[in-house]
Amino acid sequence: MTLTFYKYQGTGNDFVMIDNRQELFNKNNTKLVAFLCDRKFGIGADGLILLENHPEVDFKMVYYNADGNQSTMCGNGGRCIVAFAEFLQLIKNETTFEAIDGLHYAKLEGDLIHLQMKDVDIIKTFDNYQFLDTGSPHHVQCVNGLADFDVKNEGKKIRYAQPYNQEGTNVNFVEKLNKDTFSVRTYERGVEDETLSCGTGATAVALAMHKTGKSTANQINLNVQGGQLKVSFVKENDTYKKVMLIGPTKQVFKGKITC
Repeated sequence: MTLTFYKYQGTGNDFVMIDNRQELFNKNNTKLVAFLCDRKFGIGADGLILLENHPEVDFKMVYYNADGNQSTMCGNGGRCIVAFAEFLQLIKNETTFEAIDGLHYAKLEGDLIHLQMKDVDIIKTFDNYQFLDTGSPHHVQCVNGLADFDVKNEGKKIRYAQPYNQEGTNVNFVEKLNKDTFSVRTYERGVEDETLSCGTGATAVALAMHKTGKSTANQINLNVQGGQLKVSFVKENDTYKKVMLIGPTKQVFKGKITC
């Protein structure tokens, strides 16, 4: 079988993108997905995304981690599939699509894509970390000396530690730069390594920093390894609403692969 694919990246978080509106891709073949994401033997990516038809909204997003398994929401992947849909001329300036965690609204503004994330009303706060679900589960922990921090090994320890040992969690290490800017490095489950960016992770960090009083801004800047993201939100009582993940995307190349 020969597959036509597109490679997209959002602040260094990269994805194999496939137009599956004709439903030709075998969605149960986890080995195929893992092969396509493999950086040595396949195309190479942090994840694979299928764009499919939807009966009520513009399209459906199906996301797989690099290990081949379908996973929870991916924020940067969501931004990239919006760019892909625009490239396919399915949408113009705005869209609504379905992902695993429900419907998402997005708009295109120049080279930036604004993706609305789910409302968040539960942020668990502990002595030295926070835990919340922004479409995917995230552990958020402030550290000193983030640039030299051993993200892979320290993240791996937390990923399956109590209380996460059943499904595991993504792990974000954070350092405050000023009142509304933070540096973030993320260990992603399913990739099992540090990635250059994580959209749901950046969102989790922004909300956790606001919740714990480390910032009072309602738009927070996140410096990730692959660039810059912004997260804006409105807090109503104890719920974060109108949460927008904002950042650039780019189509890297198009190709064909025999598998």
